Formats: sequence, C-alpha cells, structure tokens
Amino acid sequence: MIADALGALKWGDWSLISLYISLISGIVVGIHYSPAEPFYSASALDILVPYGGFFRSLHFYSSQFFFLFGVAHYWAVFNKAQNYTSRAYLYLILCFPCMLMLLFTGYVLRADATGYSAGMIAEHILEAVPLIGSGLNNTLFSISTHGMDRVYLHHVISFDLLFLFLAWDHLRRYRVFLTNHLLFISALLLFSLVVAAPMDPDQLGMLYITGPWFFLGLQELLRYISPFVAGILVPISLLVALILLRKEQRYFRPLLVFICSWLALY
Repeated sequence: MIADALGALKWGDWSLISLYISLISGIVVGIHYSPAEPFYSASALDILVPYGGFFRSLHFYSSQFFFLFGVAHYWAVFNKAQNYTSRAYLYLILCFPCMLMLLFTGYVLRADATGYSAGMIAEHILEAVPLIGSGLNNTLFSISTHGMDRVYLHHVISFDLLFLFLAWDHLRRYRVFLTNHLLFISALLLFSLVVAAPMDPDQLGMLYITGPWFFLGLQELLRYISPFVAGILVPISLLVALILLRKEQRYFRPLLVFICSWLALY
C-alpha cells in the first residue's frame, strides 16, 4: 500500500522542474562566478550580489532534488522501464553518473575546504588509473595545474550536453506543466530562501573535512583500499549491476541483492 502510494507520486515531474530551476538559477550564479577566483567569487555572491545567496541556495538545492527525485522516478517506473530497448535502458542508467558528475563538479567549483579537497581526491583517484590516468585527469579536472577552468567548462557545458544526449529520447516524450506544481515550486523557493547553501569558512586549522553526501562512502573506502579500487572499480560495479538489472535476466535476483547490499554498505 505504502509502496503504491509512493510510486504514484510525481517524482519525474518534480525532478524535471528541479532541473529547470537549477538551469535558470545556474545562469544567475554563473554570471557572477569566476574560475580564476573561485572561492572569492562564490563567497562574494552571498555577500555582495543582491539576492545572490538566495540564487546560490536555489541552484544548490534544486540540483540536489533533481538527482534525488530522478532516482525516485527510476524506482517508481522500474517495471515500465523493462519494456525499453537495451540501448534506451542503457542511456537511462548512464544518466545517473552524469547527474552525479554535475553535482560533484558543482561542489568542487565552490573551492572552499570541502570543494577543493574533493577535487584533489578526484585527481588522485584518476591518476591511479593504469595507463590512462594522467590523460583522464588532464581532461576532466587538472585542478592543480589549470585551477577550476576545466571543471567549470565541464559543469556548464560538457556534462550538460552529455545528459541531454542520454536523456533526450526520454525527455522529448515527457511533458510537465509548471502550473500543476505551484505548491512544489513555492516550497522549493521558500526552502532556498530560509536554508543557506553550505559554504565552508576560509579558516586555518580544519583537520577533518567531510565530502559531499554522495562522496562519504567513497571517502571512507579510501582509508582502507587503493584509490583505483575505491574510486573506480567499486562505483563501476554498481553501474554495471544497474545496467544488467532487467527482469528477464537470469541473475536478476542476485543482482538486486548486490545493489541493495552495495547501497546499504556505502
């Protein structure tokens, strides 16, 4: 009964509306952001720009809800998704790591203690990939050499275009009317007005830094196993399991148990 009620909620609508709000607020934030002075420009947005803190919070929280509601939407329509072609289903699953990379690069671009440390950890993980690690890092991050330039480029262009490519077949058939969700939009606006987006103060002596909420499990794994295993193989194992999770598959139940166990332990 509860599962049916939750499944009937408009997760997909809310995710798409959150995406729209994230894009609009992101334009406002991006106008005042400078990759050359990332922490200063992000901080100045809160202090100097009229309603800058509101728009930064709105961009931050709408982006989080975009991902979370997207995951809930996948769970709600999982049975229907079994009718998708293999390519359509593959593209649907690949949307999730793309969405996470959009969130992650957004965290890094803050360039506060959390963001900068997360970026350095990402560099360290990519450098640990055999043979192609240095090339991957130079393509995606390279913060220690090029600052936030490449991270900013991927956040505002590359990953957005990749998500649009992966989700286009799904989005073009999905219509959402904003007037049907005025309560949700109002709640999101009010929440962003009241709750400020996180930003670490520029202070010395911070001995322990926690990463983004979706990075915490990986952060703990890095304490015990190699960066390549913790940062590459472990996440890829979940991604592969999700791609193979089709009801007609012989190993559907073991895959489902693996995914649930992975998420619970992470």
